[in-house]
Amino acid sequence: MTVTVLAELLQQNETALLDRWIAVQRAAGIDPNRLDDRSITDNARDLLHALVRAISEGGDDIEHPQWRPVKQLLERLSHVHSQQGFPPTETATFVLSLKEPLFRLIQKSDGNTIELLWACTRLFDQLGLFTMQAYMASREQVIREQQESMLELSTPVVQLWKGVLAVPLIGSLDSNRTQVVMEALLQKIVDTESDIAIIDITGVPTVDTMVAQHLLKTITAAKLMGAKCIISGIRPQIAATIVHLGVELGDVVTKASLADAFQLALRELNVRLVANRLGA
Repeated sequence: MTVTVLAELLQQNETALLDRWIAVQRAAGIDPNRLDDRSITDNARDLLHALVRAISEGGDDIEHPQWRPVKQLLERLSHVHSQQGFPPTETATFVLSLKEPLFRLIQKSDGNTIELLWACTRLFDQLGLFTMQAYMASREQVIREQQESMLELSTPVVQLWKGVLAVPLIGSLDSNRTQVVMEALLQKIVDTESDIAIIDITGVPTVDTMVAQHLLKTITAAKLMGAKCIISGIRPQIAATIVHLGVELGDVVTKASLADAFQLALRELNVRLVANRLGA
């Protein structure tokens, strides 16, 4: 019965509620550079229409199928807000700010004021929590996408010569990054039909057993694609660490610098470079 009365109040006073709700949102200090008046009005109108229908047909159970349009709208708004850098408080304010005009309307009604206020509070608290959960999920998705983009940018595969690729690694090497390196290298081997791949670890601060295993996995994958790998950037400290750890690199060729590895790759391809001396 209480839910029915709440639905009737929303439906009969929709226009007045909408005007008051928009005024409350503006008074809350929402940054106009991020959300203009038209957007506030459109979002509020769409949500209020969806709320009236959801409460009328689905009661106060937001898990009811009739509440799906409301939840979809809140998910969409939360996703947009998270991508545009809205703080979570502004996202939650959009829903919770409807409480004030609705409470004022309930106080003027002839029904059981306490029951109506409690039903309204419980319902909008659930919607506020749902909005925050949707915002956090969208924010986590944005962060994951940014991390993946940074991984791709931090592991470029460049072609030094026809048939010679290089992968300059900088920073630590973990399982996720190894997977990105491996996929990028294998795809480049296929695209360029390269025979040699140089993995340069000059920018890798330390090499432990885990890092060595990641390198060996990448080398093995490249071999299966028909490419020979050379590891460059083996500094004295890293060489000593590899020996101390007892890591077996097998038949993998190693060089102290990228330049040495590149010269070896050219010899493997029977390419001879001749210096052009001016005035000769």
